[in-house]
Amino acid sequence: MSELDFLREQKVEEKLLLMVEEFRERYPVEGQVSNRITKPSIPFFGREILEMSIAALLQGANLLLSGAKATGKNILAENLAWIFGRPSYNISFNVNTDSSSLIGTDTFRDNEVTLRKGSVYRCAEEGGFGIFDEINMAKNDAASVLHATLDHRRMIDVPGYDRIDLHPAVRFIGTMNYGYAGTKELNEALVSRFLVIDMPALTEENLKRIVRYDYPKIKDEALDAFAGLFLDLQIKAQNGEISTKAVDLRGLLAALGSVQIGLKPYQAVQMGITNKAFDLFEREIVSDMVMTRIPEEWTKEQVF
Repeated sequence: MSELDFLREQKVEEKLLLMVEEFRERYPVEGQVSNRITKPSIPFFGREILEMSIAALLQGANLLLSGAKATGKNILAENLAWIFGRPSYNISFNVNTDSSSLIGTDTFRDNEVTLRKGSVYRCAEEGGFGIFDEINMAKNDAASVLHATLDHRRMIDVPGYDRIDLHPAVRFIGTMNYGYAGTKELNEALVSRFLVIDMPALTEENLKRIVRYDYPKIKDEALDAFAGLFLDLQIKAQNGEISTKAVDLRGLLAALGSVQIGLKPYQAVQMGITNKAFDLFEREIVSDMVMTRIPEEWTKEQVF
């Protein structure tokens, strides 16, 4: 099964993979909802984290992925939905997310009031994997829906409508950073509804595997330079010397895409990394770090 090949390459426990295959056969996905099964643009590398996540989901638990920026929380969540062959529903929490945006809102259709279903409702019905992005930004109204949705009874009461029984294949994966504006501590009752994985910082080996996966023709020297730059920024952010704005894996990969088209590497990194530090003092620090790794005179030929 092609979806599991990259797991076998990482030597993920074969027993777990056989159980994943059984899960997929037990809960096939048909019809239009199959369009929500999407292959991730970036694979997740990290055998231990993958084994922990797969084992948790197989036994019916929900997952909470906690960690700093650029540790691969959302990448892992997207990969897990793909591995299990489930339609994914991404719900990004912010100050405006309320219960109606999760469950649904009343709407008038054909001379009667009906429920326009929200993401959580559809996920519960269709056996999807619901990805709660920045779950610690959920305000009280939305948090009350989460408490009911994640409860062991696996059902949601919708006022004025029938009760929703969660599909047996439904799983929910929450992601969270601490320290961002608008975030708050999750209460114990909500945390108790998850198994929690503390996501480690991206290692040099796994970072290079991700870059090489997207850009197999990248030269070794350039791979060392771009990976080294990202890791330098990661350390600076961990030490509190810069913010995490420039620690952007997607920005790094996008910069390499621009280089592949023909843009000079230094200019591409300015767009993908440097200019995301909006504070002038911080931008100077990032720019100096870029210059130590990516010479201004480099062209596409030095990278690919």
